[in-house]
Amino acid sequence: MTDQELFYLLALLKVDGVGDIMAKKLLTHCGNAETVFKAKNTQIAAIDGVGSVLLKKLSDKSVFEKANTELEFIKASGIDVSFFQDQNYPERLKHCIDAPVLLFSAGNINLKDKKIISIVGTRQITSYGTEFCRKLIEDLAPLDPVIVSGFAYGVDIVAHQLAMDFNLQTIGVLAHGLNQVYPKNHKKYMARMEENGGFITEFWSSSNPDKENFVRRNRIVAGMTEATIVIESADKGGSLITANMANEYNRDVFAVPGRVTDKYSQGCNDLIKTQKANVLSSAADLIYMLNWDLEKKVKNVQKQLFVDLETDEQKVYDFLLKNGKELLDSIALECEFPIYKMSGLLLNMELKGVIRPLPGKLFEAI
Repeated sequence: MTDQELFYLLALLKVDGVGDIMAKKLLTHCGNAETVFKAKNTQIAAIDGVGSVLLKKLSDKSVFEKANTELEFIKASGIDVSFFQDQNYPERLKHCIDAPVLLFSAGNINLKDKKIISIVGTRQITSYGTEFCRKLIEDLAPLDPVIVSGFAYGVDIVAHQLAMDFNLQTIGVLAHGLNQVYPKNHKKYMARMEENGGFITEFWSSSNPDKENFVRRNRIVAGMTEATIVIESADKGGSLITANMANEYNRDVFAVPGRVTDKYSQGCNDLIKTQKANVLSSAADLIYMLNWDLEKKVKNVQKQLFVDLETDEQKVYDFLLKNGKELLDSIALECEFPIYKMSGLLLNMELKGVIRPLPGKLFEAI
């Protein structure tokens, strides 16, 4: 994108009354942002939703000064800009009707051919939530997923830190411009995150972390990922908003169940109870539901002649070796294991390279 193209896009987005949906209508009709400003009123008025008020605001020349100021900041700060039709724009987010026209990013972000999931939850994460998050990311690490979250206190920053600990790319979606840090205490994590991942925002340098911005931020977290995972949540909270947005975008949602008496399990339990989320008891559940193929992602994992299997794993392996391809439910029934335990056993065996998942939720011995 040239500086001139970006300048007019910034100016268009600064017009009062032009949100992402209206901007896309104008761009589709006129071809580009510069043409929108130079088109005749009769041409613009033919667009659905455009009235006399918006026509008048499109003639406001002050937006050009604001656009120029932001363009200078972008260039001086080395910020990357993605237009919603660009190849480097998050692919899944392109299909969300209210996705931002422009995204600003910093760091070393690479989403090409990546599995991308978001991990969200309460700002008051418990030891239970922390340990579950650690085990989840550790078990998913061989598949090299990108971990997306909101860089907030609690579940967000724990997910970011754990992703970095296991050498995974992680992205913080911000509710403000890239010229500031919120919360300020998290400034110490920024350099490390930008080494392998980084930050994305739709907000300008003039934007502050206002309350309404966090809700807008959540739609990016939900829209750019394959699945949203809620680790812990009270009966109300931003992570539930993200989960609802993910449902609206037809994304998979997972929630970690907890005791009915635990305050920060109430939101997760409600998501599961109302069938807005799948139960997540281990990484195996996620891999199974998303039909991720471990065989292609675990590097250099081959069946060895003498693989060290636990007693339960050996029982499952012998069953599959004898019976061939079998459904998870059938394996659990015949081997007399509960489903929650079966999922974990199968994941461990996949990591050891002795079984592999197949389409249709089938497994077979290698």
